[in-house]
Amino acid sequence: MHIIDLTFALVFWILGFLFLFRIPRCQRRSGESKSYPSVSIIIPARNEEYLLPILLESLRNQSFSADEIIVVIGPSEDKTQEVAERAGVTAIISKPMPAGWLGKPWACFQGAKAANGELLIFLDADTFMEKDGLKSIVDTFLERQGVVTIQPFHKTKKWYEQLSSYFNLIGMAGMGAFTVLGRLIKPVGLFGPCVVMTKKYYFESGGHLGVKGEVVEDLALGNRIKKQHVSIYCYGGKGTISFRMYPHGVKQLIEGWSKGFATGAAKTSMPILIATIVWIGGSISTTRYLIEALINLNTQQILIWGALYLGYAAQIRWMFIRMGTFNYFSALFYPISLLFFMFVFLRSFFLIFVRRSVEWKGVKINLKEKNPER
Repeated sequence: MHIIDLTFALVFWILGFLFLFRIPRCQRRSGESKSYPSVSIIIPARNEEYLLPILLESLRNQSFSADEIIVVIGPSEDKTQEVAERAGVTAIISKPMPAGWLGKPWACFQGAKAANGELLIFLDADTFMEKDGLKSIVDTFLERQGVVTIQPFHKTKKWYEQLSSYFNLIGMAGMGAFTVLGRLIKPVGLFGPCVVMTKKYYFESGGHLGVKGEVVEDLALGNRIKKQHVSIYCYGGKGTISFRMYPHGVKQLIEGWSKGFATGAAKTSMPILIATIVWIGGSISTTRYLIEALINLNTQQILIWGALYLGYAAQIRWMFIRMGTFNYFSALFYPISLLFFMFVFLRSFFLIFVRRSVEWKGVKINLKEKNPER
């Protein structure tokens, strides 16, 4: 019996309840007379012909309407521009990208400059609002002030999309905003798909101008905000805002998660990073010992390690249901998603820190020069 290994695996399992202890959700206030600021929604879009209509339709169906919706259209080979113009929103064709800029920061910056609203809400084109989600976001911001950022609830349809489960789990844990210590730990950055701040603060802080060459601009922008001693409030998007990431196949999913995940891990606070690595190690060792017990037909060890394996699976299921529509099988057979996560993470590490270039949507980003090669 591996008593010491069993003890460590059990202790490591408990860590999982600590670094993802509570994921708060936006709250919509009712029965209150409240003065609302003017709201501008800014959506950077490049080759988003199929996902952009879903977002725009969800915004049209809100009980609370934004004062303006601005879609900044990057160089696209599809009908993104037609979709935006047909929807009746403000469509801005992105100007040529200056040296030193990357696509998303440049699009967001142009949208912010064109916005008339007092409050800016930056949304990725693959997101969409749930019923009354926009009002919940604005109400939450008015309660908190500072900067509000939300990780959308991840909705999946195809089997391979279940492989994104661990990226959501590790990404939210690595933010450091949902631990048992609450706000005693400051978040390491922002969730890029949904960021809310006043226009006044955006330009006073430098906004995306200060992170113009960053591949993972959300973490870099959040780090700048922290240094300015402005509070960042992180939320989970369940019931408020959702997204469907990488619907066009496994290749898109691998490229999407590869383009910046290793960089994000490198910026995670050391205690959270260690806790996450240790927790993953515990789940791996539990799987290993269970397999050994099954091979050796050791009934006692099968029962012990099998129980702990199911404990990890149940814990992972508890995590998954707060993050997306990841099914029971993803949790029960978590080693499959974990192996895929490790493969893509190592690929991301190689591309970012060794080859120093990544590719996304047909654009090769040279990290040595921080300027796309067209």
